[in-house]
Order: sequence, then structure tokens, then C-alpha cells
Amino acid sequence: MRLSRFAALSSSLLLAAGAALFGAGQAAAAQADFGYVALGDSYSSGVGAGNYDSGSGNCKRTTRAYPALWAAAHSPRTFSFTACSGARTGDVLASQLAPLNSGTDLVSITIGGNDAGFSDVMTTCVLQSESTCVSRVHQAKAYVDSTLPGQLDQVYNAIDSRSPGAHVVVLGYPRFYKLNGTCTTGLTEGERAAINGAADHLNAAIAKRAANHGFTFASVAGAFTGHEICSGNAWLHSVNWLNIGESYHPTAAGQSGGYLPVFTNAA
Repeated sequence: MRLSRFAALSSSLLLAAGAALFGAGQAAAAQADFGYVALGDSYSSGVGAGNYDSGSGNCKRTTRAYPALWAAAHSPRTFSFTACSGARTGDVLASQLAPLNSGTDLVSITIGGNDAGFSDVMTTCVLQSESTCVSRVHQAKAYVDSTLPGQLDQVYNAIDSRSPGAHVVVLGYPRFYKLNGTCTTGLTEGERAAINGAADHLNAAIAKRAANHGFTFASVAGAFTGHEICSGNAWLHSVNWLNIGESYHPTAAGQSGGYLPVFTNAA
């Protein structure tokens, strides 16, 4: 696992400040220079958190997303936010990597859910029978086993090639449902369990590929425990028929209370 570049730079800043006390310090601010690039899909752009930047168009980036919240708190020298709603691995390769360079110190990314068919799985489970739902979940898991690893490798290789010294944090996805929770309608418990199992399966595959590239995998499953749909204090939208795109995405509280502290600890 790569040492956190942000942690190393913070240590350098402290050392420079200490040296200054003894009259030997240089300008400490230069030691704190670091660049941060936020890549990925809707879980990184902030779909579901609201207050979208109109300039980001259909990518629906927001200042309430964890990358923007982290940047606001840490004031990186440069911050490039290219995550985009609906992005797949191919979209990252085609349109998100331009800001990466040898001076990039920190990279975050969520990717893989759309490749695995997340949206279609949820649509199938909401609209069709339990058996059809479970069958679609198995299909998605088979894709995760057979095809997704190679797609992730392409993205991770590209990041490493452009920014070989960067500390890369790959964040996972939450489980969506609290089983035996407060929900009395909607999906069956069997469907909810199958969807949770698929999230775990996807996260395990992403974690393995990240580790093989020397990247840091940051699980958000623990942070969202007690805040799943059917928990009574959800940090995830359930089906929203008035804004279907926000369904099954983190709320603003899910970004600030779930993703942000996990990323902060990993960065």
C-alpha cells in the first residue's frame, strides 16, 4: 500500500514549522502544496445530495459531495472534480483523466457499479418478481467476476501511468438495506438480502483490484451501518418517483457523515 502523500506532506509541513522556530526554517507553505483529483461516478459527483452545479450539466456535481467537502476543509493547491453521474470505467478513461499529471498527489474514485448494471438491477427488483430480481443479481455478480476486474485494471493502470506518485483512494459502495428493519412495503426481505449481497460482492472485487495496484481501498459499509434504507435514519434515498435518478444514492448526510470521514481517514 502506498503511503498517503497528503500525510507525508502534512508531516513535512510540521517539520518545516519546527525548523523555523530554531531560525532554520524555509517558507513552510511550499511544503504543503498538493494536488487532488476526484474521479468516478454518481457516488463521487454527489447525486442525491442536491445543490448541483449547473455548469456540470448531467454530471450533477455538487459542493455537498465528499470530494468538494474534503477540498473545502483542506484547501489543496489544485482541486479537479471530474466525477460524473452515470460514469462507467470507459467514461473515466475517455473523459475524466485529463487533470492527472506527475504533480497530482491525491486521487479518489468510485467506479464499477454502473459497469455491473446497478441501475438495471434496482429497476428489475422494484418492478418485477423476487425470482426475477434474484436472477438479475446473479447475472450482475457473474459480470463482476468475469469482466469487471479487467475494466478496473484499465482505469487503475491509466491513473498510475499519469500520476505514478499519487496516493489513490478507491472507495466502495454502501449496503442499501437494513434487513428486518422499518420498511413494511416495497421489496421483499429476500430481494433486499440479495441486493446487499451483491454490494458486498462488488466491493470485494474492487478491493482486490485496488490492492493489486497498490491503491488504498476504503469501505463505507461500516459508516452506513444503521443508516441504510429501512433503518429509520437513512442516509440513502429509496425509490424517488419524482426524481428517479436520485434513488439509491447517498443523501447530503450520507456524503458528509458516511463518505467524507471514510475518505478523510484514508487520505
